Amino acid sequence: MYTYTPSARLARKHLAVAISLGLISLAAHAETTTETESTTLDTVVVEQKKLTPSETAKTRLREIPGGASVVSGDELEKGRAAPQDIFAYQPGVFVQNVGGNDGIHVSIRGSGILSNVGNMPLGIKYLVDGLPLTGPGGASYELFEPLGLEHTEVLRGANAFEYGALSLGGAVNFVSRSGLTNPGTRLHYEGGSFGYHKSQIATGGVVGDADYYVNVTESRRDGFQEQTFKKSEGFSSNFGYRFSPNLETRLYLRYREEYHEASGALTRTQLRDDRKQTSAAFRIGRNLVDKYGSFQVGSRTTWQIDDSSSLEFGVGYYKLPQRLNTYSASPSTSDYRDLSTSLRYQRHDELFGLDSDTTLGWFRTTQTTGRTDTYRRNADGSLTRTKYNRYKGSEDNVLALGNSLGLTPTVKLQSGLSAIQVKRDVSIEQSAAAINAGHSASVDYDKWSLAPRLGVTWQATPELQLFANVSRSLNPAATWQYSPSTYATNLNYVKPLEDQKANTVEFGLRATGDGYDASLAIYRAWVKNELLTVELAPATGTTAALTSAFNGSPTIHQGIEAGLTNTLWAGGGDQVLLRQAYTFNDFRFRDDSVFGSNQLPGVPRHYYQAELRYEQAGGFSAGLNLTAASSYYVDFANTFKANGYALLGARLGYTPNKQWSLFLDLTNLTDKTYASGTATVYNAQGKDTAVFYPGDGRAAVAGVSYTF
Repeated sequence: MYTYTPSARLARKHLAVAISLGLISLAAHAETTTETESTTLDTVVVEQKKLTPSETAKTRLREIPGGASVVSGDELEKGRAAPQDIFAYQPGVFVQNVGGNDGIHVSIRGSGILSNVGNMPLGIKYLVDGLPLTGPGGASYELFEPLGLEHTEVLRGANAFEYGALSLGGAVNFVSRSGLTNPGTRLHYEGGSFGYHKSQIATGGVVGDADYYVNVTESRRDGFQEQTFKKSEGFSSNFGYRFSPNLETRLYLRYREEYHEASGALTRTQLRDDRKQTSAAFRIGRNLVDKYGSFQVGSRTTWQIDDSSSLEFGVGYYKLPQRLNTYSASPSTSDYRDLSTSLRYQRHDELFGLDSDTTLGWFRTTQTTGRTDTYRRNADGSLTRTKYNRYKGSEDNVLALGNSLGLTPTVKLQSGLSAIQVKRDVSIEQSAAAINAGHSASVDYDKWSLAPRLGVTWQATPELQLFANVSRSLNPAATWQYSPSTYATNLNYVKPLEDQKANTVEFGLRATGDGYDASLAIYRAWVKNELLTVELAPATGTTAALTSAFNGSPTIHQGIEAGLTNTLWAGGGDQVLLRQAYTFNDFRFRDDSVFGSNQLPGVPRHYYQAELRYEQAGGFSAGLNLTAASSYYVDFANTFKANGYALLGARLGYTPNKQWSLFLDLTNLTDKTYASGTATVYNAQGKDTAVFYPGDGRAAVAGVSYTF
């Protein structure tokens, strides 16, 4: 069976050279040997380059019949290392950032399109080293530290099937460096505009059958907009041990603290007149987010049972505490603790005489502790609790069976079926607002659903692969979305929250050859009960903003995701590269009784990123980059828009050897005034509404790394 991979192509080249050398050597000896002389051929050594973990991941993801990509940690660290930079140049991905802190809002194919900016990210399953960060309450963004990553896998939509991720947005898997792949010690420092600095010390190595990697980071930023100070510190580590050639395990530890002030949204007029200001309500309320000790511990053990089968077991425990608005009139606290387990069995054999790869997986995350408390600050400074929600016992449970069948040497049929249990156990012990008639103070939701998947890949030529798939996805509501304030609304959609489901058709291609790497995916999803969030009332000096989660009427998500990296010129070890990523988003209601076919707000229809870079053989590089977004609506009624924008940037780098690396990253060179994120309202009625969060002005960040 022929399967094309970059390593296979390299091996064929070496084999061709070896055969040629062997024939030449045989001919030479034939001319000079006599009948009494024995012929001895020279030894020819055939070497095959060992793939890096990033390259191995790219090869593996080529087998997926849909949109998937890999972000190299080495490429990421060529410039500023902020969480939003992980997702740069990724088709289908749109990132919003408020105030320059770590609380980014990531939307893939519109999943989680309207989850609150800076809150627990929704609509995407996040993992670290294959262990889930996302639980019944969502994911905690402060653990998205980019320094110390080997690579990041971005699997869009149901293409994240292997991780038990069945959301419309798919999955993001952050893969850490290890002592096996990154021995030695690395010192890194970067700093620049708006009082920003970030430092790292990391060390790894191998001791006998064990290896280790420890990564410590800290950062601080005074901020561009008023009241956007941010600081964070923490560490990540992993320790591996090989008991035998067939049995190995790895332990993961991760801890992080993150604190940032929260600035208020502005009107378009305020944004134009003074983009550094904040709203009066936030200035008075002193809103902030304090993640004072997020913790993760987990392990993965792999047993290679025989040449054809393997078993992998993973377990993780997470503690995610948080304080909000500590000094305001309505402070609150929350505490989530999750326990996750996963079991994956893989086997290679024959089915109907055809090559077959089968995977059987079980993925479960249980919220062992979950609560939110909200208080009212009295005139004498004392606190009175006004709201208390408990979420203990909620869980997500997935059983998945998948198969890849080689119909021909170049055509593979991939099928799968998942059974998903969503359980939500929510108790409203105390309510700040009256619960609407017909709604209970408790939620006991327990439902099983099926999600099938069918896909095909065709390796038309060694350079061109075509793919197509049809799948079903499911997004459950987060536990904290079940809240009395959810019911205290004037929306027409008010009802108990249900799982969001979607049927998706996708097709596209991958093309890789000398000097180019391209991808294209086109998809259409029919979504039912889409989980949406809307701001009904803005924050004031004494109250937080009133937001509501609800299931919308049927919607359509469709789009185009295109990526291309190609070498425009090469000579003498120098080269000029062009990297591009384009996303077209068309998300809209489907015959809604109020909004008809209105577009869903919050995400631009067109989003484009490009970088033109010169790389010199001696280690110098220089590049110009562009990020452009079209305008988009900020309300469901489609009466008011955020303006489009185009941002120019530049990056210089110098890596003279494997020890030293330097860079200068320049952003927003034209000092463009724009909104890097927006809130969403129900109906702006065409009026200038305070929903815009200003993006950073012109900025420069310089960095240096030393490895020994």
